[in-house]
Amino acid sequence: MLKKFAQDFKTFLQRGNVIDLAVAFVIGSAFSAIVTSLVSNVIMPPIGMLLDRVDFSNLYILLKQGTIPGPYLTLEAAKKAGAVTVNYGLFITSLISFFIIALVIFSIVRVINKLYPKPAPAMTTKTCPFCASAIPLAAIRCPNCTSQLES
Repeated sequence: MLKKFAQDFKTFLQRGNVIDLAVAFVIGSAFSAIVTSLVSNVIMPPIGMLLDRVDFSNLYILLKQGTIPGPYLTLEAAKKAGAVTVNYGLFITSLISFFIIALVIFSIVRVINKLYPKPAPAMTTKTCPFCASAIPLAAIRCPNCTSQLES
C-alpha cells in the first residue's frame, strides 16, 4: 500500500503542471519580495513626506499597554514592551503591494490573451442550397422553402 502511494506521488510530481506550478510559485515569491521592497522603500517614503512626514511603518492603534507603560514612539518599542496594537500602517503598505502585484498580473494575463488567437465560433447553421437562407445544421428540410436537404 505504501509502495503504491509512493509510486502515485512520484507520478504526480513528474507531471508538467506540478513543476510549472512550483516554478511559478518561486518566481511569484521573488516578485512579491521585490514589490514589497519597492512599496516600503521607494513609494511609501515620498507619500509619507507629502503627508507631513508620516512613517507608515509606525502607524498603529494601541489596544493594551505593555509591561512598560507608554507612550511608545515606534511600533517596535510597543512590541518590545508587549503592547497589543493594530498595525494599520503596515496594512496600508501591504494593500498597496497587493494592488501593484494584481495590476502586474492583470497586465501579463492581458498580453498573453492577446498573443493567442481566439477560437472560431462553432458552426450552428448551414445555408440552404435552394433558397440560400440560414438553417440549423441538423435540418433535413428547409423551413423556408421546404426543400428536401441532403443529410
